[in-house]
Amino acid sequence: MHKEILVIDDNPDIRSLVSNILKEQNFEVRTAANYDQAVFEINKKIPDLAIIDIKLDKTDKDGIDLLKLLTKKNKLIPVIMISGHATVQIAVEATRLGAYEFIEKPFSKEKILNYVNRALESLALKKEKDFIENKLFHSFELIGKSPSISKIKKVIEKLNTSESRILISGPTGSGKELVARKIHKNSPRSKEPFVIINAALLKENTYEKELFGEELDEGNISFGALERANKGTLLIDEVSEIPYETQANVLRVLIDQKFKRVNGSKNINVNIRLISSTSKDLNELVKNNNFREDLYHRLNVIPIELTPLSSRTEDIPLLIEYFKTKLSEINGVQQPSIDINNDNLYTYDWPGNVRELRNLIERITILSADETKGNTNKIIQDILNPSFSEKNKSDILEKSLSSPLKEARKHFEKEYLTTQLKKNHGNISKTADFIGMERSALHRKLKELGIKGIN
Repeated sequence: MHKEILVIDDNPDIRSLVSNILKEQNFEVRTAANYDQAVFEINKKIPDLAIIDIKLDKTDKDGIDLLKLLTKKNKLIPVIMISGHATVQIAVEATRLGAYEFIEKPFSKEKILNYVNRALESLALKKEKDFIENKLFHSFELIGKSPSISKIKKVIEKLNTSESRILISGPTGSGKELVARKIHKNSPRSKEPFVIINAALLKENTYEKELFGEELDEGNISFGALERANKGTLLIDEVSEIPYETQANVLRVLIDQKFKRVNGSKNINVNIRLISSTSKDLNELVKNNNFREDLYHRLNVIPIELTPLSSRTEDIPLLIEYFKTKLSEINGVQQPSIDINNDNLYTYDWPGNVRELRNLIERITILSADETKGNTNKIIQDILNPSFSEKNKSDILEKSLSSPLKEARKHFEKEYLTTQLKKNHGNISKTADFIGMERSALHRKLKELGIKGIN
């Protein structure tokens, strides 16, 4: 498909000249003679590239305003600015606002084609980068055999034909977005948009605009997340952060499947599948009147709960093997040698959960592909905050030194057996074999120390 270029200049000779140069190279060309025509063409269809004259026939709006409009609609679209009255200040301002290049009139055919081709190549590279990054994210699987992950996998399978709203809860980095993507991918809406809005990252006065869109001056429209997700799936990440007043409007959309843009008067009908996620306890927020109870019940039709990685350590070896294979392939390096029995992996509390483990494996994969297990063990210890393990040891030592011998021994045994159970993924038989203890005796000891099963 030929690339489409929009040429905007109030001089008909320049428009004709540039259009003919581009058409000779098999580009599709649209033209606009003034600001209003340009807005009409942009709203009709965003071009692959725009060539805009700085000075247009409308005194209050010029090419810089069109540059702002285009970059707001799609920041990837390259814009080449042209002017016969250029100043250094104007050129700097255009570049700061996102212009790909600034050309002074008169210009040669070779010069304009050179800039156009380079701009389109740059666009292709940016799109390819975004595609690869998106594809890589999509390619990650939900890995684990723990009871909690096995249960979630079964729920996702059952949701194949469902349109029910879903609330995914779990700590930061536990994989909430990944679960939402898998649900969308397995649904009848899989070929439609998957749109994410992170409520925790929005400024307080922008929630309504980001969700519902806005009608601007001159008939311009800024589309919100609800409109962009029409026919597809919308994930509202950290839904607890939506202001209380805005929550009522979200509830109204769920009931009516329609809304008005900010400053708009016309109802916009939408058909979306809504998935919400949160790292906070929404039930508790409802009790404290910080989240609307009626909205909570509308969102929480199918609840999915992701548990912290520290509570499902049996998944750690599987995740390590998966990530080191995947990440070495992505980065084009050899797989690192990682000791999956390294105590640090099971005693560390993983505040960043699976995301933190993945980052650890990626760092080792890139920096230490040719290291031995012994060396990577040292790297793991260093990366997982050595102060953590030192603090852990000092806490045990402090408890032991300030306690009678019987109590000190109990402290040590509890820490030791908890660590060994985590290393063996809660398997009593394997733990008993490793520490040289009868299985029944180990059961008695665990009961005596108050250690419950490691899940």
